[in-house]
Amino acid sequence: MTASAPVPPVDRAGLRRRVDNSLARFLVRQRAWMTGVDDGLATVADALEAFVLGGGKRLRPAFGYWGYRGAGGLDSDEIVSGLAALEFVQASALIHDDLMDRSDTRRGEPSIHRRFAAQHRAAGWGGEPDGFGESSAILLGDLCLVWSDELLHDSGLDPIVVSRARPVFDEMRAEVTIGQYLDVLAQATRDASVDRASKVARYKSAKYTVERPLLFGAALADAPAELRAAYSGYGLPLGEAFQLRDDVLGVFGDPGQTGKPAGDDLREGKRTYLVAAALEATTPAGRELLDRRLGDPGLDRAGIEVLREIITSSGALDRTERRIATLTDTALAALVGVDLEAEAREVLVDLAVVATRRKD
Repeated sequence: MTASAPVPPVDRAGLRRRVDNSLARFLVRQRAWMTGVDDGLATVADALEAFVLGGGKRLRPAFGYWGYRGAGGLDSDEIVSGLAALEFVQASALIHDDLMDRSDTRRGEPSIHRRFAAQHRAAGWGGEPDGFGESSAILLGDLCLVWSDELLHDSGLDPIVVSRARPVFDEMRAEVTIGQYLDVLAQATRDASVDRASKVARYKSAKYTVERPLLFGAALADAPAELRAAYSGYGLPLGEAFQLRDDVLGVFGDPGQTGKPAGDDLREGKRTYLVAAALEATTPAGRELLDRRLGDPGLDRAGIEVLREIITSSGALDRTERRIATLTDTALAALVGVDLEAEAREVLVDLAVVATRRKD
């Protein structure tokens, strides 16, 4: 972090606390509404409160907020509430992603589909527990996407301001959805090209993690075209670097910090840039083994270590780390010379470090 940043960048301006408070207030209202409909919905309220409030880096509201402040926008509780809506977009994407990947855990806790399958088993209900869990995850993920709209419109922001930013918000949600599909498609078609992996990373994560939140904040502040262009120049490469770090952690991360089992991305068969680079550079024997074992749900610790060694010895890990560094440098260069509020510039530099050097 920069010398002028005595606190983590997501905590500057008390932002993480304020976002959490906004989300908590909204969820209290939603619980009251749902339990008024039916007592059976209390478990939905419990699950979404635990999921949304129980973790998360709050990076997307942070990028949105400092994109807004960088354009000269004035701080307010209303702007924080509007930006907190990004956390429901994130929750929707994660719930659906865990289901599609058949992930058992998220942030060290059972994923939503596993949580509801366990509830079904414990209660001894009729039908198939896993099917119930999967259906519940689809519906709860959809509900979070609906709530992202509701929180934005109930934030107290001027409807004219919301209307100005709405196209960015809508495009962001569409992009992450098609990015998820491209990820599923790459796994099904076994497309292991670096170009395909980069496109999936760009649309599944990069754009909606950094660029679109920045542009959303910029639109709320009615930023000029020059600043919006600088935000894209910063946000796209940084978002890709963020996803590449996520890919590295998905293979080499510490489960105690990531909250997911070691090597989970290998069991799920994710065709990431890291894997694509390894398939491109390894020996024929390594390529055959990696391609055959990738996506094997029964992959044990020993099997994971073998695949890790193939990835490392191929040079793919080093290549990915170099690309993260290059992308981060490109992002930071986009902020040079642009008219940007001083504190926002400092925080955006610090956020770049947090996004690309994290361990969880």
